[in-house]
Amino acid sequence: MGDKGVFNTKTNEPLYNKYTLKDKLKAMGPGILVVGTFMGPGSITSATRAGADFGYSLLWTVMFSVIAVIVLQEMASRLGIVTQEGLAENTMIFFKDRPVAKNILRIVIAFSITLGGMSYMSGDLTGTAIGVSTITGISPNIIAAVWGCCILIIINISDDILNTLTKLLSITVTVMAVVFIATMLIVRPNAGEILKGFVPGIPKGAALTCGAMIGTTVVPYNMFIHSTSSRKNWSDPKQLPLSKFDTIFTMILGGVITAAIMISAGTVIRGLEVNSVADMSGALEPLLGRFAKPFLCIGMIAAGISASTGTPLGVSFVLSGLYGWKMDKTDKRFFFTNVIVLVTGIIVALSGFEPVKIIMTTQAVNAVFLPLIVFLLLYLTSRKSLMGRYENSRFQNLIGVIVGIGTIIISISSIISLI
Repeated sequence: MGDKGVFNTKTNEPLYNKYTLKDKLKAMGPGILVVGTFMGPGSITSATRAGADFGYSLLWTVMFSVIAVIVLQEMASRLGIVTQEGLAENTMIFFKDRPVAKNILRIVIAFSITLGGMSYMSGDLTGTAIGVSTITGISPNIIAAVWGCCILIIINISDDILNTLTKLLSITVTVMAVVFIATMLIVRPNAGEILKGFVPGIPKGAALTCGAMIGTTVVPYNMFIHSTSSRKNWSDPKQLPLSKFDTIFTMILGGVITAAIMISAGTVIRGLEVNSVADMSGALEPLLGRFAKPFLCIGMIAAGISASTGTPLGVSFVLSGLYGWKMDKTDKRFFFTNVIVLVTGIIVALSGFEPVKIIMTTQAVNAVFLPLIVFLLLYLTSRKSLMGRYENSRFQNLIGVIVGIGTIIISISSIISLI
């Protein structure tokens, strides 16, 4: 337990407790869950495709995504801790006296999160199937169907699925960090060219990829998951420094991994067409040689386990908060939501479309719905009536608006590319 830290000058009461670095590291959890969820097959594929097609020129999308995800996930986590309710529940409570607005928001959020989740599910299953297929030679279609059924079993055998997922994702994220960062260092990219990549710009034909890069990191349902998992992890607003450290550390780590993948691909396989895991494994050959392909396949499988398990749960948590369901397998509506998301993902994965295109389009679709959730979260966390003395500061609101405008621009670009 930390000592008393920052004080409210008007009441002389502590706003936050003071914690040591050791305290903060020991308390990490919800942030790992979020970064593990967005660092799935979609992230690996999108970053590799971006590097192969455009070199380092889209690194600015990673920087924007990291800033955006830190700002937004911190707000989501703070909302959950202060109110002890998730983002979905808070939306329904806050608008309870405005039934028209409440029902419109409920329908729009439910639709966008469900559609986005189904799209993500297809990408996660496809990415996992590619990995297993490359190692075993079994058809990706068969693997996608079997893996979808396995996920349904996994998310229903644990009584504390959030805690189980957090432990699992801690391992997968660590493995990906070590390998991809080491690979980036070994391929010795051009530092000057890397710096140029952080200057915003959209090369010809890169709009869909930009949307995919943003959409694979700033995931709408992750804001709902984060608010729910944070309130379960921390019950006192004075513990907010723990949540903030957890969010900043893990989101930056996720961004570094994504950038490392893009830089490695841009250095090693620039200009090559990426259609399969065999093409993408070129980014790892400097470090792993002939083991590059098997390792990337294992990495895709591990990423698929984390992301594809979190996706149906994310949708279920959102709908549960919107419609007042229990957030566990004892509620049949919660259970069948998982089933519907999984089955839809399987059908899309079996559709016969090119796997990489499914994954890239999935991320872009996600970016289309992002602005709605961003501005809803910004609105709620800026309400003093809801957040009290823990409402957004003017600076936080300014950054939130800038991020929101950025997501609108990316969303419009994604829509144009999808048409």
